[in-house]
Amino acid sequence: MSLKVNIGQASETGLRERNEDFFGVVTPTDEQLATKGMLLAVADGVGGNAGGREAAEMTVRGVLSDYYATPETLGVSTALDKVLTALNRWVISQSSSHHAMSGMATTLSLLVLRGRHYTSAHVGDSRIYLLRNGELKQLTNDHVWDRPDMRHVLKRAIGLDQQLLVDYAEGEIQAGDVFALMSDGVWERLGQQGVHEIVQLYHSPQMAADDLVKRALAAGSQDNATALVVRIEQIGEENLSDLLAEARRQGLPPRLKPGEQLDDFEVIELLYESRASLIYRVRNLHNGQVCVLKTLQPLLADDVESYNGLLNEEWLGKRVVAHYFPQVLPIPAGRRSCLYYVMSWHPGATLQQKLDSGQHFTAADVGNIGLRLAKGLGALHRLNIVHRDIKPANLHQGDDGKLRILDLGVAISAVTGGAQATGNPGTPSFMAPELFSGATANMQSDLYAAGVTLYHLLTRRYPYGEVEPFQHPRFGDPVPPTRYRPDIPQWLENIVLKAVAYDPALRFETAEEMLHALEVGERRPILPPRPTPLMGRDPLQFWRWIAICSLLANLAMLYLLVVS
Repeated sequence: MSLKVNIGQASETGLRERNEDFFGVVTPTDEQLATKGMLLAVADGVGGNAGGREAAEMTVRGVLSDYYATPETLGVSTALDKVLTALNRWVISQSSSHHAMSGMATTLSLLVLRGRHYTSAHVGDSRIYLLRNGELKQLTNDHVWDRPDMRHVLKRAIGLDQQLLVDYAEGEIQAGDVFALMSDGVWERLGQQGVHEIVQLYHSPQMAADDLVKRALAAGSQDNATALVVRIEQIGEENLSDLLAEARRQGLPPRLKPGEQLDDFEVIELLYESRASLIYRVRNLHNGQVCVLKTLQPLLADDVESYNGLLNEEWLGKRVVAHYFPQVLPIPAGRRSCLYYVMSWHPGATLQQKLDSGQHFTAADVGNIGLRLAKGLGALHRLNIVHRDIKPANLHQGDDGKLRILDLGVAISAVTGGAQATGNPGTPSFMAPELFSGATANMQSDLYAAGVTLYHLLTRRYPYGEVEPFQHPRFGDPVPPTRYRPDIPQWLENIVLKAVAYDPALRFETAEEMLHALEVGERRPILPPRPTPLMGRDPLQFWRWIAICSLLANLAMLYLLVVS
């Protein structure tokens, strides 16, 4: 079930020499409608400036195209903010570069409708209204000076200031809702009551938009008049899990043996089995391509959380296009009879398998692995995805020499949050200290896990000792890896210790920062981290020592009073 709407639009120049308003609508289909939604925007170029129309048109055209070019893993507000910030810089640069365009600026009111929710973004004095159950509500606030003689002077607009501040709001939509976006040439003359009467009068959004503009001009509007009206005919799915509910209803395949077929794939061998998943090496019967098929254990046929995890992994994997990850391969519509997905096959082994086989990793090996891991995490984090389970078992070193990050089953992003974001499902020994206190995993906790991974490859130990499941460990200072491997160069040890520092403020902030430290290496080594004060490592122990010292001081004073 997808989102269905009916849209009406109208714009007239009125008494002005030219129309400085501009509006636009994008209504994508299929998966893009579910992940990005449909977008509607109205802009009003600032009156009296030569570039008003240009600012309005380029802002609307820019946001309509650039929003859909942002990664689908970004949240709506985050994606819009990135796009609008860039457009604001562009308008300012045009204003400063062309004398005829000096002072160009524009208002902007836009609406993204996705699934069962809307997101609005607003700057200036255009407006967005919502008619629901016969009541009209203004969703935006006018960014004008609160003085009778300055109510037409904007405090905020695209191109007005280097620091753009946009109002964002979110809410649920219902079937029958009517949204109306309009420039001040419409609402200023009609007032809220007039807008209410017209929007409620017509079932057709086009008739409502036409009448809003027509009546505003008839009422004496001296400005351009633009109205965009949209009626919600059918709401969409609630979230990504609902969008992929059909795959869940198909069920799980039985346990497969070599030589058996599943849809278009023939099983070659079982590669890996865990409590939750089964991974097979298979051959595509149509093109002969060898690939990897991942599904769930048949015993989990009623486990909704496991279903969501596999669907989440496939959905994110399709959007992470980089050679640091296996690529999820497309399956033609209607050719998948049960829940599984396939990805590219790369001969090689995980780093954990190499450790288990007794392979020794030199400092140079670990440095190169760190470089590739930082690049992979950087690619992931730029898409606003947090892996949450970086460890040697999830890092694959191919026979082609490339390192690939595996298993996005517990990864989170702004789009696939929800149930996947609850708790911290990582491997305890690789989890950052703050996660044990209930903090939410983030990009820095991924970098911490990367640091522990490098430490473990070098020493086969953990910086704070091995942590068992359900254990709430205490953290002191990490044991320097040179205690176990004196041959580790100081610059590499400093990088590893910085990555696994107890205090997040002392760690690398981004994957790019960690990558730079590894690239410059011995030429420009970073300083070793400072020891963590007792207060930071164990506040209870700190105050316990304070109490003991205070007691001893009081006893000493009491003794001196007695003997004197």
